[in-house]
Amino acid sequence: MCAGIIFRLAKTLPADAHKGINAWVIYLALPAVSFKYLPSIQWSSDLLLPLVSPIVVWLGAWCWIHLYVRKSGLDKASEGGLKLVAGLSNTSFLGFPLVTAYFGEANLGIAVICDQVTFTLLSTAGLLVAINSSQKQELSVGLIVKKVVQFPPFLGCVGALVIPHFVDLTVLSPLFDRLASTVGPLALFSIGLQLHLKGWKSQIRPVSIALFYKLLIAPTLVALLFMALGMKGTTAQVTLFEAAMPTLVSSGIVAEHYHLNPDLANLVIGVGIVLSFSTTFLWWLVIKGWF
Repeated sequence: MCAGIIFRLAKTLPADAHKGINAWVIYLALPAVSFKYLPSIQWSSDLLLPLVSPIVVWLGAWCWIHLYVRKSGLDKASEGGLKLVAGLSNTSFLGFPLVTAYFGEANLGIAVICDQVTFTLLSTAGLLVAINSSQKQELSVGLIVKKVVQFPPFLGCVGALVIPHFVDLTVLSPLFDRLASTVGPLALFSIGLQLHLKGWKSQIRPVSIALFYKLLIAPTLVALLFMALGMKGTTAQVTLFEAAMPTLVSSGIVAEHYHLNPDLANLVIGVGIVLSFSTTFLWWLVIKGWF
């Protein structure tokens, strides 16, 4: 990530260089992660945790931001943008490399499930919030379905769950290994290329409100749910760790497309990424001690 920041400041690469890197990650590397890990996952009731956790985070964010807007009188577009950036976790671009660092590469399959649910939320509930807040585009079931089925990581996830039952893909394992290994470094490099923190002082209150929820309250909600259910072990640990990730970068792209105060949304994303390297370490300590 630091390399990306340096390259951006030095203007070594074109301003939109991150788009090419993102295309590699989205179209090749993330689907390869699904094909590498999902076929070998031993499915059990514990895997309901990564399915439920992103939904808990999203619903909590909707309530949190709604209450804040009622008191602050923030405009509708900004409200929609804050709901997006507070309710969706960076489960892949930042989550995958950090899960690998803290829990080992073998547990990426759990993170993949979290990521697919997060993207599905972005493409359905997130899209609904964005359209409702901007009134830029007519909302339809067809539009939502189209957004979901055209997303390469989603197709990779479905393919990885279905194809191995009919075709032996063992011969392609080295290819999947090589492609999957590029997610971490390239994703963090791309984030560094896009990281901007200008203008944070004038937006410090809404940024703080969103990040207080995303980095502290959201994982706390998930932790309390797991404690109430008596859930422990690796699946619970990785799922809770993913809930502690900062904001999904793609939510900022959606906020910009629908004019939902993109400057505020990108500030939440940028500041959140910087803070998350400390907060995720603290959450890892909590997770190891309690789960």
